Order: sequence, then structure tokens, then C-alpha cells
Amino acid sequence: MHLPAPYSDELEPLTSNHPDTPPPAGASRREFLGKFSLASLTAAIGAEIVFAEKMPAGLIPAAFAQEAAPMGVPGKEGLTFLNDRPVLAEAPAHVLDDDITPGKHLFIRNNGHAPAPETLKPENWKLEIAGESCGKPATFTLGELKEQFEHHSYQMVLECAGNGRSEFNPPTHGTQWTTGAVGCPKWTGVRLRDVLKRCGLQENAVYIGYYGADIHLSGDVKKTSISRGAPLRKALEDETLLAFAMNGEDIPWMNGHPLRLVFGGWPASTCGKWLKKIVVRDREHDGEKMTGDSYRMPRHPVAPGTKVPAEEMDIIGSMPVKSLVTFPQSGISQPVAQALTLRGHAWAGEHEVTAVHVSIDFGATWQQTTLAKPVNRYAWQRWQTQVRLPQKGYYEVWARATDDQGRSQPMVLPGWNPKGYLNNTCHRIAVQAV
Repeated sequence: MHLPAPYSDELEPLTSNHPDTPPPAGASRREFLGKFSLASLTAAIGAEIVFAEKMPAGLIPAAFAQEAAPMGVPGKEGLTFLNDRPVLAEAPAHVLDDDITPGKHLFIRNNGHAPAPETLKPENWKLEIAGESCGKPATFTLGELKEQFEHHSYQMVLECAGNGRSEFNPPTHGTQWTTGAVGCPKWTGVRLRDVLKRCGLQENAVYIGYYGADIHLSGDVKKTSISRGAPLRKALEDETLLAFAMNGEDIPWMNGHPLRLVFGGWPASTCGKWLKKIVVRDREHDGEKMTGDSYRMPRHPVAPGTKVPAEEMDIIGSMPVKSLVTFPQSGISQPVAQALTLRGHAWAGEHEVTAVHVSIDFGATWQQTTLAKPVNRYAWQRWQTQVRLPQKGYYEVWARATDDQGRSQPMVLPGWNPKGYLNNTCHRIAVQAV
């Protein structure tokens, strides 16, 4: 099955157009849909679009999938690189089929430059605990953290709040992630709670903030790339870790070695990498990318393109219900009427997924899948099922998860927001029946 190459919503240094695609060079996915009819789409795909009458108007076929860009980072494999300043890379959905995401497949999301590997020696690493609501400020070596506090391990989803941003229209600023800025490794570390209590939490403590060793893109060492945090109640959860290992090994360089903060169910931006300092605050943390519209959503629905005042924005907390089809890879061919095995993962921020359904007719009908329980709180859940494609032609397999609050993934884009956060539209893959 020959499928056209991707269309980029923004021209980035590492993005290119395939010479065989129908649109002129530089055309966006949205421009493409405006210029080409259903017949043109069918011709480009090379097969009849089965259930075309049920296909939502304006839908971009899943057949137009990503290709990996020619770039690499030591220890990483199979990722699609979106930028190199800072380094940004995501995993195609089929690369995320493992129950526990390997380090080589975990996405990279940096706000500044990663510290040089030679500066990240665990034996020299120190973490400072301070802030106006810290009663006994202290500094711990990494060795002291490991020796003085109990170790805990949890498998937890890590996802960028902007995952899925590329689908918003009108486009929003920021990395044009598709679906791969997510993973679910097993993290090992000490509980942040234990360390904070050792350092004397004051009664007026309400928030924590972090500072890392990453370098501002300008190179100015006096500037901070990112310094976010979370309310104290989140910091004191069992699963909130000062993590020094991932999947039983050192955390990969680009993912925060030798020490990072990990919150369960919240945006990855709260989980500071190359961790050097935690501050206990008597107010909402006001570090870099904690103010303005960074990692915030409009308090009320807004029309696409609306400029929302800062006072009408709320900080993102729990991530929304979501799912991925991780097998088969989008673009496969499948014999007509033969059982096609489908599987993937589902997660729901601070909640649990209660059901996952799949559709092969653009959401006209849905089939329930078999869904496993999470191995622990904040881990994603494996789902699987089989379907049969009734006739030759082009199909899309859609997945839709529902959480324990009865909230399901939307079939169309959720409400537009100025920074393109929290897109949890149904994931879909292309399959051709032959």
C-alpha cells in the first residue's frame, strides 16, 4: 500500500514534503483539504474509501502519516524529530506498543538546551530544598537521597500538554505534535513527600516549584528555560517521585538524567528534568512558564482564534482521557474478512479508564474492546480486540476511551484554545483491505 507523505502545518527546519504528494510544495494539511475533493483523496490513497458516506466533512485521512526526519540523539530510536533548537521528538504510535515504554522510545520535549552529558555525573549531583515555606532548608547529594530515603517504583504516563496540537485550526503557536509526545515508563526514586517533610513544611505552604540545569536558548545563564510546579497536595502524593532511574536503568540524558521530578497524571511540564532545586512556596509558583497563557486553558469555551485575557485562564492539572492504537502500524494492508488484531493503550490523567471502543466506519458504530486494569495508579491500560473488514478498500480504525467519570474522547477536535493544549480526539489509523 503506497501512502502519501505528511503535510506540515508549519515549515520547521527538520520537515520536508515528499515529491510524490498531490499538493504543491509548502501546502499545509488544511490547504490540501480545501483543494482536493473526495475523488482526489481516493486517487491519492489508491483505494476506495469504504464508509465514505459516514466520513466527517473536512477529515484529514489517517493515511497521510508522518515520516521520520534525518536526525538522531544517542540512545534514542524510531523517533520523529520536529526541531533541533530546542530538541523535540515524538514517537510514532506503533513504536509505543510496549506495555512499558523503553527509554529509546520516550519522546523528547525540551524548553532550553539540555546540559552537556559530562556535566551530569551522579556522584557530583546535588539537590537543594528551599523556599519561603521551607522550615529547614537543606542540600542533599544524590547519594544521600538514595541512602536516606526509601525507594519506590511506579509506572506512570508522561505526556506533553501540547500533544496533538497539530490538529487545531486555526493553528496555534508551539510544537506541532501529532500523537507521540507520550510514554509510560517505570520510574524509580524517593517520594518528594518524604524529602519535604524532612525539610520542615511550614503551615503556610501551598505550592512547590522546580529549577533544573537546562540552559536557556539564548545561552544566558541568568535566564531560566522553565520553572513550573504543582500544588502541595499533588507534591505530597505517594506517586510523586524524585526519580533517578527509569525502567531499572539511568534516566536517558534527554529525559532528565541524573534526577528529575515525576508527577502522575499531570502535564510533563510539571515534571522538571536535570533537577537542581525544589522551592516550597506560600503562594502559587511564579517561575518561567507558570504565568500568562503557558500551560493554561480558557476557563470558559471560546471561539477559535479568540485572544483570552490572562485572568480568564486556569493552570492545567489532570490530563484528559485518551487512547492510542499501537498495533497495527498505520498504512498496512489486510485481507478482506480476515480477523485483524488491534491493540493499544488508554489513560485518563488522575482517573481510570473504564472502557475503550473501536470503529471502522468513521464512528457510525462502535465495538467494545477488552481492557486491562492499570498496574498501578497513573499507568496506562492495555486494550485489545479483533475486527473484520467487510470489503476491499480504504478504512480507518478509530479508538475511543471513556474514563470513570463517564467522559469519552471526542470524535471531533475539542474546544479550541490559544496554545493548542489537551487535544484528546479519537486516535485513528489507516488500513487497506485487499
